[in-house]
Amino acid sequence: MAKIHNFYLLTCLVVMIPTLYANVKEDEAYWKRQSEVLLVDSYWQERASIAEKENQQAYTSDPYSLTKNLTFSVSEIIIGEKSGRRNLRGRGGKCMATNPIDRCWRCDPNWANNRKKLADCVQGFGRNTIGGKNGPFYVVNSSLDNDMVNPAPGTLRHAVTRSGPLWIIFARSMNIRLSQELIMTSDKTIDGRGVDVYIANGAGITIQFIKNVIIHGIKIFNIQVGNGGLIRDSETHYGFRTYSDGDGISIFGSSNVWIDHVSMRNCKDGLIDAIQGSTAITISNGHFTDHNEVMLFGASDSYDGDKIMQITLAFNHFGKRLVQRMPRCRYGFVHVVNNDYTHWEMYAIGGSKHPTIISEGNRFIAPNNVYAKEITKREYSPEQEWKNWQWRSINDEYMNGAFFREGGSQITDRPFSRQDMITAKPGSYVGRLTRYAGSLRCIVGKPC
Repeated sequence: MAKIHNFYLLTCLVVMIPTLYANVKEDEAYWKRQSEVLLVDSYWQERASIAEKENQQAYTSDPYSLTKNLTFSVSEIIIGEKSGRRNLRGRGGKCMATNPIDRCWRCDPNWANNRKKLADCVQGFGRNTIGGKNGPFYVVNSSLDNDMVNPAPGTLRHAVTRSGPLWIIFARSMNIRLSQELIMTSDKTIDGRGVDVYIANGAGITIQFIKNVIIHGIKIFNIQVGNGGLIRDSETHYGFRTYSDGDGISIFGSSNVWIDHVSMRNCKDGLIDAIQGSTAITISNGHFTDHNEVMLFGASDSYDGDKIMQITLAFNHFGKRLVQRMPRCRYGFVHVVNNDYTHWEMYAIGGSKHPTIISEGNRFIAPNNVYAKEITKREYSPEQEWKNWQWRSINDEYMNGAFFREGGSQITDRPFSRQDMITAKPGSYVGRLTRYAGSLRCIVGKPC
């Protein structure tokens, strides 16, 4: 029996130890490759320089004011001005728009003719993101991805590499296998409403040194590492790329990004990673399952440019067979509001290098494992250090023994009031607020 017990413990260690170091972007070799590319490529040097200035402009000097505004919007939806929960039913009881982002557009039966209304609906740190609102529509009518340098018109790769703003929609349902990472340009919306769009069994999406991107209503799963090579990254440029990371969506040195109503699972690296000074990001209404290291916000302890990182996670469902990092943060400010954490195996929210994490009105359902009840994890830091980090839990709901280990002083610089906050355990409303997380089945001519 003792031998069986020891074998079991060894097996657990073999399985769990790689999970602590699996993300390729936390390897110094990764950053060496990135720096080597920048040193020899003037094109990417220029893009990095422009993006750094735009990221600084997108940074909010008073992040607490933004978290207050989002909290007030949720309160209005749930309690209504006078009559309790009436707003949860939507207009006339026909549309179940259960949170302020969805309520902005989902109840319109003519959403297909008013697609760009979506760009007015983002909240949180990505609030200024409009994607391709100021450009024409581009209809993707082919699922092919077989030419990395000269993509055929009508393909997704051709669409995202065009100059100027575009609102990209799809002629029909399709399964797109990306042969290499899909490198986007600024001012683009990928809008999968009305059809089923799968990005699967190939490379993922790269948002690098650009701004103003919306990704909405698509499914991303089984993403693999791309081998690299010559790849087009704009209408006027292509160049050599090393192998990609295997992220579902990689946000690298970019700002004003909104990812909404995506369904994601099983990517080789992270589902969504945001690094290298990326900021002004909202990730909302997503459904995430079947993954180890879910989200990485800031990849290197030595890169303090991530201090400007500001990310809102709102109304997402972290579901079955997830292990850890929902998210894992370095530096920066992350507002985690009204998300449903129904599954994790190691921990839910982690970090190092003193990030500010405000967890507000979430529901945390701990696993049955008695050693994994803690929601939080501070990595590579003694308690004497992390106890001063601002990690606060506000009106979260804890179930099955879950607990949040707070740090830092009580928040006094945020002007809370009864009007700002949902009363009576706002975490208890999360099941409704996240009911429609993930890619939606929208039918033309009906509320979505």
